[in-house]
Amino acid sequence: MKTSFVTLFYKEVLRVQKVAFQTLLSPILTAVLYLLIFSHVLEQHVEVYPGVRYTAFLIPGLVMMSVLQNAFANSSSSLIQSKITGNLVFVLLAPISYWEFFAAYVLAAVVRGLVVGAGVYLAALYFAQPAMDHPLWALLFAILGSALLGSMGVVAGIWAEKFDQLASFQNFIIMPLTFLSGVFYSIHSLPAFWQDLSRFNPFFYMIDGFRYGFFGVSDISPWFSLAVVAACFAAMAGFTLALLRSGYKLRF
Repeated sequence: MKTSFVTLFYKEVLRVQKVAFQTLLSPILTAVLYLLIFSHVLEQHVEVYPGVRYTAFLIPGLVMMSVLQNAFANSSSSLIQSKITGNLVFVLLAPISYWEFFAAYVLAAVVRGLVVGAGVYLAALYFAQPAMDHPLWALLFAILGSALLGSMGVVAGIWAEKFDQLASFQNFIIMPLTFLSGVFYSIHSLPAFWQDLSRFNPFFYMIDGFRYGFFGVSDISPWFSLAVVAACFAAMAGFTLALLRSGYKLRF
């Protein structure tokens, strides 16, 4: 393994560790607040799966939502900060290839996403103890999902030239797709039109597949969800690598 890749990956992980209150504790607290509010309001009124409390149903969705959002935030915020402060030039001067650059940022995003997700899950156990019938399925979707969002974060960080542009990417793309993916509900509770529309949302397949790892039931086949998520990651990774290879806004 090349030293340049290891060094860049270590730098990204260290950055997360140095501001852990912002990068780790803050999103965990946000997810717990969501859990407190929604479970308190809907616990006695909603049952999505037979025999599964709404709070237990909600936990996997919040865990995966935290994984995805923080994976995106990690790679995108790191790149835009490096571009604005001007220290990205020192990374580009190093003998590192574009695919190593991609791998280091995406892998660091996966690490942060998984750590935050684990923190949200452990904190949520105080409110409910959801079963985990297929933990490997849950882990697989968490890794693929965070890698996909980490790749999207690299694209957003390359494209954006200031924090306002990055915020618009997150507020108008990431957040709507996340909240309309079934985090707080099953799509079978929606009218037919919105059910069909939800199937065009790749975030839905990540959430639904991850939830299958807990309860062994899902709105659609986990194999189909896995195929969709893997295809989306392959497409996004290819697009990101093409941008990096061309040096778009980076001058590789």
